[in-house]
Amino acid sequence: MHKPGFIKYKKKNPSKLSVKKRLRNYKEFKSSLSDKDLRCQSERCMDCGTPFCHSSCPLGNMIPEFNSAVSKSDWKQAYKALISTNNFPEFTGRICPAPCEHSCVLGINQDPVTIENIEKQIIEKAFLKGYVKPQIINKRLSKKIAIVGSGPAGLTCADQLNKKGYQVTVYEKDEKVGGLLRFGIPDFKLEKKVIDRRVKLLEKEGIIFKTNKCLGKELTMDRLDSKYDATILCVGSTIPKDIPIEGRELKGIHYAMDFLKMQNKINSNIKTDLLINTKNKNVIVLGGGDTGSDCIGTSNRNGAKSITQIELLPRPPKERDNSMMWPLFANIFKNSSSHEEGCDRIWGIKAKEFIGKNKIEYVRTEDISWDKQNKNFYVIKNSDKLIPCDILLIAIGYERPNLFFDDQFSIDLKSDGRIKADDKNFLTSKENFFSCGDSRRGQSLVVWAIKEGRDCAESVHNYLKKKQLT
Repeated sequence: MHKPGFIKYKKKNPSKLSVKKRLRNYKEFKSSLSDKDLRCQSERCMDCGTPFCHSSCPLGNMIPEFNSAVSKSDWKQAYKALISTNNFPEFTGRICPAPCEHSCVLGINQDPVTIENIEKQIIEKAFLKGYVKPQIINKRLSKKIAIVGSGPAGLTCADQLNKKGYQVTVYEKDEKVGGLLRFGIPDFKLEKKVIDRRVKLLEKEGIIFKTNKCLGKELTMDRLDSKYDATILCVGSTIPKDIPIEGRELKGIHYAMDFLKMQNKINSNIKTDLLINTKNKNVIVLGGGDTGSDCIGTSNRNGAKSITQIELLPRPPKERDNSMMWPLFANIFKNSSSHEEGCDRIWGIKAKEFIGKNKIEYVRTEDISWDKQNKNFYVIKNSDKLIPCDILLIAIGYERPNLFFDDQFSIDLKSDGRIKADDKNFLTSKENFFSCGDSRRGQSLVVWAIKEGRDCAESVHNYLKKKQLT
């Protein structure tokens, strides 16, 4: 009698180096499952009556299809299914929070399929076996396209339009290509050789990359307009949210992204003027999201004396409740790999004041209580505490894109500072100028950036075809 894989096999995650070993450097520390174990994990996806995983994946990845191929050891077919919807599975397989797993049918009463890890191992196997090869474009169109920003949205746009035959040039304000993939994500989650490998492939396919070119400084809107048939703004959303409370001017208070970018530059032997030393320091991370978690992992590797992460929201439940019934994204309590490496976590707490003479020495906090819907809170009286602090890292999200447009070449923005671009065709208020990714959508996931890049590229293609006919 046939026994489905989800009955025969339990969920198995890749092993990780011990905390002691992985804190010695910034390298990735997760191993790969054996081919046999990966086949078993893929078989847990088989015999699924009605897959819901697609519904939560912005890209609509063909998850049952590539799992089926892996279960049969057909790596080439698995790779074909994977890249049919996803340009860069080596990125999403490492840093996507995997909304697909939250809507996996198995998640109703079991551990979901390890979709993200399977995705990562498919693409790594494809590179190893030589399936990933540059696609040389023999027939080029006369149209030229500029893409400003080389994060996941910009790279996806470039990849899609280059494959259609357009002459594509990507401009990046920093020293190397990758945007937040390179300078925002720590190496222990995404080693930069993974980005370099993909960029080399895109260069071989004909895409031109130009670094140290910032829009509004080395680049101007009028020059882009005169030189290219279309320009796509993929400049991200990099202005961080601040916390304007008493003592904010004290030294030792930094934005999380400045800290992470600094460390990534040091790791890549790129000059940085900013030096934030957390060795033997009491570090407080303000914000409980992934960026805050990345600050914890980075501070631990730098030898911090203590790390405390404080979060305004209450501690999430261990299991789904009525507010996040399957197949909704399950905002449940989790320990990231950085949390495993050591830190104190405090929920339902509000920073009230930063205290010190010239440099921060303490954070005064107060406890808060939330209503059942987590929409409003009130401060609990006489709950003030002082937490020692030498370095404070603000990781509470991002507000808007960092735009350097000259006034005479400005484009319309939304009230919150995002670039105003149509949801359907991604066209801005300026003719021939488009926008996609975080600069248009707002701070979001890497998988959404790739989705935006794919859709925007198609819109630009249709726009130029239509323009040619008129």
